[in-house]
Amino acid sequence: MGMDNRSEVRAFLTSRRAKISPERAGIPAYGGRRVAGLRRGEVAALAGVSVEYYIRLERGNLTGVSDSVLDAVSRALQLDETETAHLRHLARAAGPQPARPRSRRAGSPEVRPAVRRLLDAMTGMPAILRDFRFDIVAANPLGQALYAPMFAGAPTLPVNTMRFTFLDPQAQAFYPDWALMARSAVGALHMAAAQHPTDQQLMNLIGELSMRSDSFRTWWAAQDVFVHRHGVKRFRHPGVGELELTYEGLELSGERDLTIVTYSAEPGTPSGDGLRLLATWAATQEATAS
Repeated sequence: MGMDNRSEVRAFLTSRRAKISPERAGIPAYGGRRVAGLRRGEVAALAGVSVEYYIRLERGNLTGVSDSVLDAVSRALQLDETETAHLRHLARAAGPQPARPRSRRAGSPEVRPAVRRLLDAMTGMPAILRDFRFDIVAANPLGQALYAPMFAGAPTLPVNTMRFTFLDPQAQAFYPDWALMARSAVGALHMAAAQHPTDQQLMNLIGELSMRSDSFRTWWAAQDVFVHRHGVKRFRHPGVGELELTYEGLELSGERDLTIVTYSAEPGTPSGDGLRLLATWAATQEATAS
């Protein structure tokens, strides 16, 4: 079981075509246009394929499509690097899926002891370990302290960052840039769904969020994609106040589905001081709990 790949392909290509005007594509705009963007025939001409073939693609059939055709369509639609990668993932998902052991589809991934030691050795910065479903499956003490509101709602691991973002009433206070952050999260989930189309837990998560969150449902339909490689994220922590932290996503070698995410700040800045205060706050919370 998995996502409806044809529907996803159709929605993605249609949404990207609607974003490209004839002027932006560098072609004459003939006749009245009932809908925004290029016509299918114009995309086909730009990609160097027949109209009938492009219509087949936009109807969701990417089975057997060559990399050269995908590249041509990407250029015609002016897809960026992330969007092009997403289209390739959708094309791969349209083909036969390799058999996987049941244990990889169910439950949380095993975290090797060496990885846990690596997280704990990062004493000066928050660090978490997440899987492709955006479950936090491990965290160092500062990582747990940073995401204290999330762990408070689910005291045992794993805890899902997407459910917290869209379903927990504390999320919008915790993330000052909630709308921007949440929309990029939807884009990242789109990428994950294309790469793991047969993962039923992931599909269940998408279905749950679609049913329970109007914002998620609206942004999911927009078909935008995003990759959390690195950047800046702002927090409004209940114990230490405002933090503006740089994050880095570090994929584990040999663990394709697991990513370490670290958070840091320049020493001497308010956020750098805030991280030191976070460590003190975490120690105080632990002493109070014991």
